Amino acid sequence: MDSTDRDIYRAAIQGDRDAFELIIRANSRTLFAIAFGVLQNRAEAEDVVQDAFVNAWKSRWRVRESEKFPAWLATIARHRARDLARSRRTVPLEAEWDEALDPTAEATEETRAAHVNGQVHAALAALPETHRVALMLRYFDALDYATIERTLGLTNGALRGILGRALQTMRKRLQPALASME
Repeated sequence: MDSTDRDIYRAAIQGDRDAFELIIRANSRTLFAIAFGVLQNRAEAEDVVQDAFVNAWKSRWRVRESEKFPAWLATIARHRARDLARSRRTVPLEAEWDEALDPTAEATEETRAAHVNGQVHAALAALPETHRVALMLRYFDALDYATIERTLGLTNGALRGILGRALQTMRKRLQPALASME
C-alpha cells in the first residue's frame, strides 16, 4: 500500500466523505467478489456490499491503522454475507444446483452449456467458504496475490495453498462435466 492510499484511508477514518467515496469506488468489486463467493447470488451480494459500506462508514473510527482498512472492509462484507446466507438458506447451495439440473433433459448445445455452468456453480458451492472467496477474487475479479492476501488477511503461502487445494477440488468435481464436452 502506497502513501496515497494510506492518506485516503486515514482521511476516510477521520470522516472525509470524498475519501470514503474513493474507497467505495476502489473496493466495490472486491467486496462484491467476496459476497458473491459466499452467497452465489448477485442481488444478495450487491446488498451485502452496500450494507458493508454503510456499516464501515458508521464504525470507521474503530480502525486504528489505516493499512488495515481494506482487510477490515472485507471482514465486514464476509461476516454480513455469512449472516445473510445463514438466515436465507434452508437448502445447501449444492443441493439447489443439483435440483436445477435435469439429467434427463435433451442434450442440445444449450442444455449442455447450462449443465456445465450448473456443475461449475455446484463445484464452487461445495468448496469451503475461504477457498470459494479466494478463487472468486483471483480468477473472477483478477486480483493479484498481494491484494488478496491483504484483503483476506492471509500469508502468501496460505493463499497459494488455499488456491491450489481449491483448484484441485474443482478439477476433480468438474472432470465428468468436462469429459462430456469432448
